[in-house]
Amino acid sequence: PALTMMLSGGSVVGTAVAPSLRCSRAVRAFGPARANSAAQGCRIVVACNSAAEAAALSTTAPLQAAGKPKQQKQKQDGGKGSSGKAGSSGKASEEGITPKSEDFSKWYLELVAKAELADYGPVRGTMVIRPYGYAIWEAIQADLNARFKEESVENAYFPQLIPYSFLAKEADHVEGFAPELALVTKGGGKDLEEPLVVRPTSETIINHMLSQWIQSYRDLPMRVNQWCNVHRWEMRTRPFVRTLEFLWQEGHTAHATAQEAEDEAMRFVRLYESFAVNMAAMPVIAGRKSKTESFAGAKATFTIEAMMGDKRALQAGTTHNLGDNFAKAFGTQYLDERGVQQLVHQCSFGMSTRMIGGIIMTHGDDKGLRLPPSLAPIQAVIIPIIKKEADTEPVMAAVARLAAAAKAAGIRVKVDGDQRQTPGWKYNHWEMKGVPVRVEVGPRDVESNACVTARRDRPGKEGKQMGVSMEPTAFVAHLQGLLAEVQAALLAEAEAFRDANIVDVTSYPELQEAVAAGKWARGGWAGSDEDEKRVKEETQATLRCIPFSQPAGPHTCLMTGQPAQEVAIFAKSY
Repeated sequence: PALTMMLSGGSVVGTAVAPSLRCSRAVRAFGPARANSAAQGCRIVVACNSAAEAAALSTTAPLQAAGKPKQQKQKQDGGKGSSGKAGSSGKASEEGITPKSEDFSKWYLELVAKAELADYGPVRGTMVIRPYGYAIWEAIQADLNARFKEESVENAYFPQLIPYSFLAKEADHVEGFAPELALVTKGGGKDLEEPLVVRPTSETIINHMLSQWIQSYRDLPMRVNQWCNVHRWEMRTRPFVRTLEFLWQEGHTAHATAQEAEDEAMRFVRLYESFAVNMAAMPVIAGRKSKTESFAGAKATFTIEAMMGDKRALQAGTTHNLGDNFAKAFGTQYLDERGVQQLVHQCSFGMSTRMIGGIIMTHGDDKGLRLPPSLAPIQAVIIPIIKKEADTEPVMAAVARLAAAAKAAGIRVKVDGDQRQTPGWKYNHWEMKGVPVRVEVGPRDVESNACVTARRDRPGKEGKQMGVSMEPTAFVAHLQGLLAEVQAALLAEAEAFRDANIVDVTSYPELQEAVAAGKWARGGWAGSDEDEKRVKEETQATLRCIPFSQPAGPHTCLMTGQPAQEVAIFAKSY
């Protein structure tokens, strides 16, 4: 079936068509990677409707190829180094990555590739989440799911294709999302009567269903959540941080009163704050977004803002008080206790795979990823050190006992028993992947019944501890204590970094100076939307939030010099 995805402006993004002509020339249009595959004996076929279409497709080769080499080079870099695959050389694994201080963006992209977190998809702006990266997402899902269920939230699933007319029902909503929409205009080889939006968010389709499910005050409150993918046509992309398609959870609630919706939005932003701090070891500032920065169609948006390693801000999770805006548009009403029809008041909340990008940029160092133990797919890796064949059996037996004891205690442990790589290669490999604790067991350790442990967050001798008892109970207690210390240390380090890079300002020139130095600027704010727009245009910094935790007053607006009731934070952001 033909499927055409289009931008809201009408330009065609891609079309799958019924095969009637196979054109080998069109291979050139799909970049060097696939052309190279063909040269190596892989047959690549492009289906076209006509010779004219095939010719047109082949003329796109220069454009496609021009945008591809850089991406392919990144893919090749990510396929070597610390991949751990058979045939990889120890030398390649030790090449490391670009230092953060030298080029933060390059450091990030190389880390994502070499830690085997994600790869580039065939469509510009998309990514493939690799198993190790997806395991981190699964850990995030597991914790958030448990928290949601404690708040009486039930999981559901709603269609990915949404009638365009649904978005048009809420004017602010469609205006806010219009530049990011992908539309399906064909299906089954025919033009559709109405374009279908590929889900950018689900307020509209969920309200369509809630209007049928909610009839009485007895149906309230209603809380649903879905784990799904969404599409937003981003022009500038970065793996995990901003991509055309990403994974997230989006929760939606309905309440009888406006105050309940406000309280719910506040409750879930605090839930996100707790998750970020306690699970991701990511210190965040929770607060309210300005009107300009709020979600399209919301009365108020609340956020958690985190400082990355380059001092840019990352919006790591948001909740929205939707008021009765969507209820009005979709007729989502209930019969109250007096028998009077009332509109529901709503809240929505979401966190996405962007959190993985936040963890990378908060904790990563020049050796690679540093994962907080609470979310690490592998919390400890045990590396047997075998130099002679005679050492194999006793060392591996000791390693198996330690692994069994750790697993029985709920520790996520892996034994790297691959004898094709040296211990040094393995150290670099697992450091790149951010495993919090490494355990080394050699023949002498077996003789003394004591092993060596190394912390990922403290490089070199500082993080090593010799003579760790291999008695199962003592070993497990040591590991548990070490993991707790690593979790706390990562949080403390990130907090110290953030606090050292927030500057209190009292005037616009001071804000400009702070932002130019790469800092966050915090100061009194009573400015207008136009004042906020001016700051963004002149400094590229945005108002990240008005923190819930406010310093004692009085405050003076940094822009107008007038008394201000609140303090706001400005920063450059992702």
